[in-house]
Amino acid sequence: MDIAALIAWLITALGGFFMLGTWLSRGGASGGTSRLPVPVVFGHFALAAAGLLVWIGYLITGKDALAWTAFGLLVPVALLGFTMLARWIPVHRARAAADATAATQTEPAERHFPVPVVAGHGLFAVLTVVLVLLTALGIGGS
Repeated sequence: MDIAALIAWLITALGGFFMLGTWLSRGGASGGTSRLPVPVVFGHFALAAAGLLVWIGYLITGKDALAWTAFGLLVPVALLGFTMLARWIPVHRARAAADATAATQTEPAERHFPVPVVAGHGLFAVLTVVLVLLTALGIGGS
């Protein structure tokens, strides 16, 4: 189960990197009209990356404290992720109205996130949290 958690975490990270790259390339970090606060975006990224490194440390050493630390890091990652999802949904809903007219220079950077990437990122994130928790609890074996 610990390797399954790593695979799920890496797939989640791929979706996250794609969205971060899209957000940055569309001017999200420059303030503009993005509804995603820069500290939230980079905090989510930094905590998730730190958690992944801790999880790899757990896989190498087998120390239960590292599994619990990785899970502890995933809690604020998930909260920040839900915060960004809640702020992205109105932007996505407004996209349908904007599609009827020409796109403007002032549209939020996150408007360009493909729904399948957002959904996949979220689903694999939930799977990652569950697998990390089950592993930390010692359920399912290695």
